[in-house]
Amino acid sequence: MVALLRAPGGCPWDSEQTHESLVQYLIEESHELIEAIESGNREELLEELGDVLYQVIFHADLAAHTRGEDFDIQDVAAHMTAKMVGRHPHVFGDVTLETAADVSLAWDDFKAAEKPHRTSVLDGIPQGMPALALADKVLGRAQKIGLLGSEAALPLPMESEDELGPLLLAIVAAAKANGLDSERALRTALRGLQDEIREAEAGSAGAASGADFSDAGIIGLPASSD
Repeated sequence: MVALLRAPGGCPWDSEQTHESLVQYLIEESHELIEAIESGNREELLEELGDVLYQVIFHADLAAHTRGEDFDIQDVAAHMTAKMVGRHPHVFGDVTLETAADVSLAWDDFKAAEKPHRTSVLDGIPQGMPALALADKVLGRAQKIGLLGSEAALPLPMESEDELGPLLLAIVAAAKANGLDSERALRTALRGLQDEIREAEAGSAGAASGADFSDAGIIGLPASSD
């Protein structure tokens, strides 16, 4: 279908697209899939999975006809398969991991072996993620290497997502009432947090010893104005 649409005599719009021009549609289709997963039914999930798959096939067809890229959907599938085999030595090799928690703990080591050029726990995190998702990812990486202890979390009254949602909404509402941009504010705080994480990593003695930097200013309450 994609080959037909992009071939001479096919759809002129499809034939003019590039990887860059399709980014907006990939983002849109991904959000529609998320919505279908969270609140849709079988038919919506089926449709939105197909729309995301179509984006992957479209990009692969573009690459197959772009000088210097020269790969197709079969190459994409083969690359993905090889990566998954490498990241699952407990399935395809002789490593023993009994639980999902064991796999989670070992996952970063599998990825590090695959990408030895990465020097920071922050490498590979897409900075274009929405700020809240980016914050969750950055904090998770900091905790995994001992730069941020779980006890560093602020003592907020919540035990479930049903309690968390209204709390987050109240924070955004308060920011809006004061003319503040919640997304930008969180991104600014995250840049500072990532700078502190990289500084802590540079002090390799502390990082190597597994020391907890949670009291070193990596995260905490803002300074009081009193």
